[in-house]
Amino acid sequence: MKELQPINQQVILNITEPKNEQRTSSGIIIPDMAKEKPKAAPIAWMGVIENAEVKPGDVVLYKPFSGTEMEFEGNKYLILPYADIYAKVVETEEI
Repeated sequence: MKELQPINQQVILNITEPKNEQRTSSGIIIPDMAKEKPKAAPIAWMGVIENAEVKPGDVVLYKPFSGTEMEFEGNKYLILPYADIYAKVVETEEI
């Protein structure tokens, strides 16, 4: 099994989308180019980052148009600097 090991405070997000096609309510297929890009994704791997506030598996919101998209072993990933992560998505209980 191969895995990526980011360096220089880089983070790799898994941005692989499900293979199902999206349609409008009238049945028109929405092409991939017309879909809105996600703004949140789970962290797949991280470089060595001192005092990091996130870890692999956390879902994070990231800066739009940041990083470099790539494919590795059939999945799509986004490599971006740790500083381009805005927030971590956390589950909370309603009061």
